[in-house]
Amino acid sequence: MAHDGDQSTDRAADGEGDGVGDNPTEQPGGGISGTLGAVRRYRRALYGFTLRVSVVTAVLGCAILAGGFAAAWDTFEGVRDYADANIANEDSYVAYAEDAMPELARVFFVMVPLLLVLGLLVVSVLHTAYAVGDSHARHGGGPLATRELWRRTRGRFPAALAVNTLTGLAVGAVWMAGLVLWGIVESGEVPGVEPTPLGETATWQYTLVGWVLPITVWCLGPLLYARLALATAETVLELRSPFVALYRSWVLTRRARRRTLGVGTLVTAAAVLFFLLARYAAAPLVHLAGLGMLWLSNDNVWITGVLVKVLPSAVALLLLSPVVMPLVCALFARLHGDLLAREEAARGAGVVGASAAGRPTGRVS
Repeated sequence: MAHDGDQSTDRAADGEGDGVGDNPTEQPGGGISGTLGAVRRYRRALYGFTLRVSVVTAVLGCAILAGGFAAAWDTFEGVRDYADANIANEDSYVAYAEDAMPELARVFFVMVPLLLVLGLLVVSVLHTAYAVGDSHARHGGGPLATRELWRRTRGRFPAALAVNTLTGLAVGAVWMAGLVLWGIVESGEVPGVEPTPLGETATWQYTLVGWVLPITVWCLGPLLYARLALATAETVLELRSPFVALYRSWVLTRRARRRTLGVGTLVTAAAVLFFLLARYAAAPLVHLAGLGMLWLSNDNVWITGVLVKVLPSAVALLLLSPVVMPLVCALFARLHGDLLAREEAARGAGVVGASAAGRPTGRVS
């Protein structure tokens, strides 16, 4: 069957023996039960692959975090000396010396992009792997080894990375819009809306424009992600170009808005809930890490305080990969397969109807 869009000419050679390509025997199964069925069938390959990715992610994430603290080590030593001098002179002081803030900001703005790139790589490779695994299950494929899964994932990973980069930029723009709106309101630049003074009750104008509207904009981010999340499976399985894959994801999900919204809400709630619970569960580890940093830094409470603040979130984010991402990737892979099967069934019914009516079908016999 011919598809619209930018496709590679070697699709048949790529997909004929590995279950990626034309699908004459596809049996769509919807819902979470179908998703979990495919995951259970290839749990050793899929989850083994996920664990390997998670371990590499944890090593790289901890290395980036450690590198950031190492780069800021001397700056925190200067902060301690500044604070100790002010305490000795019985002068007032702030937590960070003014000349230390630019250096700490430079370290921050190096670490954050590196962590975002790492997260983008993880999301891309896992979405690709679960799309391949779901397609293999739909085609009634045999056993699937982790090495074979990686071989199929590796070939289309660059395209998946490009798709997820574009998706991340789109979702990030929505979040940034909400943040900018909130910042404008907080700075008092919106006519008729004054920020609420400390200890006073917020006006309805401030509540509406300063909180309800930004939160509404932020909520559009997960919805937009759900509408575009099928693009990874589209570019991996159908060999679409990244921009065509994003368009196809938008078209496919438009025909199942309720289901897309449900899947998007489910994965967002699961990720947020797990993130919050994991932050609390990481408290014993944070305590031990704080004691270790105090010993390592010779009781530098400034660098220890930063570590204690960022470590719970870091641990929760690293645990998202092995715990939540399998559900997220499997659900979106199954959603793509079901919606694509529905589209092909509708197209086939249209061709049969046109043939029965004696009209040209548009196919070359």
